Amino acid sequence: MGGDRGPHVFFDAINKLIKNDPSINVIICCDEPTSIEAKNTVSNYNANVRFEICEQVVEMTDKPAMAIRQKKQSSMRRALDLTQQKKADACVSAGNTGALMAMAYYVLKTIVGVSRPALCSLLPTEQGGKVLLLDLGASISYDAENLLQYAVMGSVLMQESEGVSQPKIALLNVGEEDIKGNSLVKHADSLIKQCENLNYIGYVEGDDIFTGKSDVIVTDGFTGNVALKASEGIAKFIMNELKNLNKETFIARLLSKLSLPILKSLYQRMNPDQYNGASLLGLRSTVVKSHGNASTDACYYALNLAVNEARQAVPDKIKLKIEQELMEH
Repeated sequence: MGGDRGPHVFFDAINKLIKNDPSINVIICCDEPTSIEAKNTVSNYNANVRFEICEQVVEMTDKPAMAIRQKKQSSMRRALDLTQQKKADACVSAGNTGALMAMAYYVLKTIVGVSRPALCSLLPTEQGGKVLLLDLGASISYDAENLLQYAVMGSVLMQESEGVSQPKIALLNVGEEDIKGNSLVKHADSLIKQCENLNYIGYVEGDDIFTGKSDVIVTDGFTGNVALKASEGIAKFIMNELKNLNKETFIARLLSKLSLPILKSLYQRMNPDQYNGASLLGLRSTVVKSHGNASTDACYYALNLAVNEARQAVPDKIKLKIEQELMEH
């Protein structure tokens, strides 16, 4: 029910998801009018879709604490309750990010050994692969143990969702030298080095995020959020500049037509839709946050991400890995 474009963008995404895999069942948590609209769109898949009618909606302006206390009958809360009750294997929402994180933490609880969940997302790399960046702002207060936990969780996710056998883990820092960085980063570095089962490669800088040097990049939520938003801004800037240049002169327009296949290929690699869906790692069940302004294709990617994480039992494997690493310490 949240999101900038409204719930209808998810309907076609659900159709595509079920068409590609009829074994998937979807529970749509929404109000009565939205359920009527949805039934007109997903009517061909009634066997795979059911509705939970909810009296309340978490608005984009709602404060997280207020949403927990006063929106117990909301669509967001119902989706999380169904997940907590094991009536659903995963929850996907495009609504209020702060409310979703707080409500998921309250309803689902964290895995034993995980102090707080991390918001993470996959990004493209130069070699055509992907890198996992976390945390992206689930919290702004951290200690070194949190970053150690994020390293473990990120490693498990890349193994299970992307099939990377020994994910290379790095800490985001202002330099690669051991003397660089604040006390938080240095302490986290020393803790992660003690985990022999992690493929830790040390520090990377901001310009290494997209090089493919590492598979998992760990940082605090404030830094991670700034890095992600700056990267998104630069991608939009480049694409807009290319469009503007193509309009300026006859020669530019001619060259743009000649270079169109290259530009299309570049756009497909940079297209944020295929990277939509930020996983909330560290919870006892799978929760995926879709971008609020996501298109239907982007919503499909977020739904598919949740399906894959649920099928791979990522929370259970994170729990096992956390227990192993804590036992060694």
